[in-house]
Amino acid sequence: MRHPALKVNFSMPFNAEPPAELLMESFTTPNYLFFVRNHLPVPESKLKQHTVTTTVQCAGNRRAEMSAVKPVNGLSWDMTAISTAIWTGVLLSDVLASISSGQRFAKWTHVHFEGLDADIEGNCYGASIPISTALDPRKDVLLAFEMNGETIPRDHRYPLRVIVPGTVGARNVKFLHRIVLSSKEGPSFWQQRDYKGFSPNVDYSHDNFWKYADSSILTVKGYAWSGGGRNIIRVGVLTDGGKTGTPAELHESGKRQTYNRAWAWTPWEIDVKIPLGTTKLDIVCKAVDASCNVQPNTIAPIWNMRGILNNAWHRIHVLVAESDEDNGDEDESCA
Repeated sequence: MRHPALKVNFSMPFNAEPPAELLMESFTTPNYLFFVRNHLPVPESKLKQHTVTTTVQCAGNRRAEMSAVKPVNGLSWDMTAISTAIWTGVLLSDVLASISSGQRFAKWTHVHFEGLDADIEGNCYGASIPISTALDPRKDVLLAFEMNGETIPRDHRYPLRVIVPGTVGARNVKFLHRIVLSSKEGPSFWQQRDYKGFSPNVDYSHDNFWKYADSSILTVKGYAWSGGGRNIIRVGVLTDGGKTGTPAELHESGKRQTYNRAWAWTPWEIDVKIPLGTTKLDIVCKAVDASCNVQPNTIAPIWNMRGILNNAWHRIHVLVAESDEDNGDEDESCA
């Protein structure tokens, strides 16, 4: 809004000056009284401001509780590495639409965000999101310049920050200075290694992977489906009744589904090594979706009188028969 005290000398382009008595009230001139000189009409902004209230949570929130079970890597956050704010900026979908039509984006699958903060080797902090999320105005992905009605403070990374509602805080890149469209996920250490949902059996030394010197092979196949369009990101297969396991290979047909529009199942397969002499196995499969939802390990907490909505871990019991030495065929089982 323009101050009503301004003396308008020309309306288009707008040119105005403040009253002398107001101009000399202070050493510095308030923004609303600063004289206006335009040679051409004031351009209209192509991008509308957008405001969204969202909770941002550090991926490591409540990490201290995990450390009590088994040592983990990272800051020992308690339960309050989470906050809610009102963010104002422009929708990333509007920014992208202003530079090109949707058809041009067909060959890209990811949007990379790069910050100005860098390590001693000059590697800038970075993250990425699926381009389907960036292009969808309903996802409210924001290039924010205000936080709770004020310019974003330095600690929260003035002047510009990416806000990706419903996504782990690590993807809400601060000190934003570069956006890249790519056919691959972001290459940064933080995107590829530091903020991923890993299977419980994986650690930095990889000591917990299955290692059998003498064994036979059992091929296990199955499917995973979450519902709501959520993609399957991991399936773990456990052969000791649910203690440790190995990630299965997800079939490309399931992995290729559009992010948050995975209406079909994701088939998976894994070759499990069975130590010689094993007579029976308790095989368990458990899946994780793109929202990091996990399945309950037993039916007990979800039991209901209609017997519906069962999404507990699936278990099968396999009897391992002795085979002739000449038989080189692999066993196959479905879970």
